[in-house]
Amino acid sequence: MFIDTHMHEMTYSPDSFLKLEEMVRIGKEKGLGALCITDHDSMGLKDYAAEYTARTGFPIFVGIEFYSLQGDIVAFGIEDYPKERIPAQDFIDLVKAQGGVCFAAHPFRNNNRGLEENLAMVRGLDGVEVLNGSTSFAACMKAAAYARQYGYFTLGSSDCHVPEKVGVCATYFPNEVRTMDEFLTEFKKGQMKPAYYVQGGYRVLEVQNNDKKVQNSIKIPFTFPARSDSMYL
Repeated sequence: MFIDTHMHEMTYSPDSFLKLEEMVRIGKEKGLGALCITDHDSMGLKDYAAEYTARTGFPIFVGIEFYSLQGDIVAFGIEDYPKERIPAQDFIDLVKAQGGVCFAAHPFRNNNRGLEENLAMVRGLDGVEVLNGSTSFAACMKAAAYARQYGYFTLGSSDCHVPEKVGVCATYFPNEVRTMDEFLTEFKKGQMKPAYYVQGGYRVLEVQNNDKKVQNSIKIPFTFPARSDSMYL
């Protein structure tokens, strides 16, 4: 099952141009089995997403992209979150205290919103986004290297704000998930893998290979954004 684990909907992410219904339509066309809405410092779409899932049967998991003092962290499985910026470690600790999971979003994007070298210092972080559809190839490869070095789970996400980005990267889950509890259970197992969309389907990226093999496996078929990294948060 492929899930886009980092997406922005316009209701609570002012920099997005996407409504949920359009995101689902495009996601289904690409073969996604669920979507994750991770708006900037907000989980405001949670009630509407739950109603949409109940009405359509298509799973929408609502998390948050929280802008900590050291950079963006995506979290799921929490009810409470800070209304102001706090240190990354404090946010991770808060997520863990609520039984949630979290991963570093675009840790090496060149807009000063990634954790960068803090990946080596924080404790309790579950994973790293090693494929981000709105981040440069070099930044993604550096994230993959850090994930390998420090043993983080690896994920892929579109980080979409516009229609053409929906589902360009996603995460492969070996088991189907239909509820947030199932999503969290599978996430904590750490068996998911990043994937990218090409030629009408998804290809899984094996990050455990050495860096050269990882680079060669996606350099040709996957098109990273031609625009500046800093266009998207």
